[in-house]
Amino acid sequence: MTIEISRRRLVGSLGAATGGLLLSGCDKIVASSKSQDFLDVGEQVTFAVQRAVVGRSAMAPEFTAAEMSPVFRTNGNSNPNTPEYAAHAATSFADWRFVVDGLVAKPLRLSLDQIRKGPRRTQITRHDCVEGWSAIGQWTGIPLAALLAHAGLNSRARYVVFHCADRIGGAPYYESIDLLDAFHPQTILAWGMNGQPLAIGHGAPLRLRVERQLGYKQAKYVMRVQAVETLAGLYGGKGGYWEDAIGYQWYAGI
Repeated sequence: MTIEISRRRLVGSLGAATGGLLLSGCDKIVASSKSQDFLDVGEQVTFAVQRAVVGRSAMAPEFTAAEMSPVFRTNGNSNPNTPEYAAHAATSFADWRFVVDGLVAKPLRLSLDQIRKGPRRTQITRHDCVEGWSAIGQWTGIPLAALLAHAGLNSRARYVVFHCADRIGGAPYYESIDLLDAFHPQTILAWGMNGQPLAIGHGAPLRLRVERQLGYKQAKYVMRVQAVETLAGLYGGKGGYWEDAIGYQWYAGI
């Protein structure tokens, strides 16, 4: 299967997905304790308010190859360590299939080879970890917008959920973003890093890069993307593993 997305089709898909939403005319929100409260949990605010947050549509800074960090730490889990994942890793993910489902017209099952042959974007960006460290790396992957457009989002979809291969303390790891971040041009599912195939420690076969947010939103080992209307009822209901476990903010904008 070849993923071919025209600009007209991509814009049309985004319009259909957001057609029923209120588009805010505000360009700025003053940074305050009240606006910060809006960001604590995505389900506590409307999608229209989320769209109005400062800088949501702006591009994250990009860097040159000369500015790349000599060492890029492997944050979080360095290996899912499950029999299923180990079997896929042993064959370089030859038989692995990536799933796009939920509120879509055409659910997808794609091989890693199909994804690598699809649309691609390469970007050199800075990863900012909530633990206080940063690193600059190069990422190559398929734009999430291209996958969602190819699958055909239902107009009820409001969020995209990333289901991952790893678990922490027995709990499945997952993350989520809204459609504004999902269709941002720098939001990609990366299969390459620094000119090489993505290593296991950095999230092979696919890792989310949502460059306007902190590192814990950059889910690794992504196996499935699900379009949903609400985050309620998904695991702990707050939109991500760390959000559920220790109360990290759902929107981690930088």
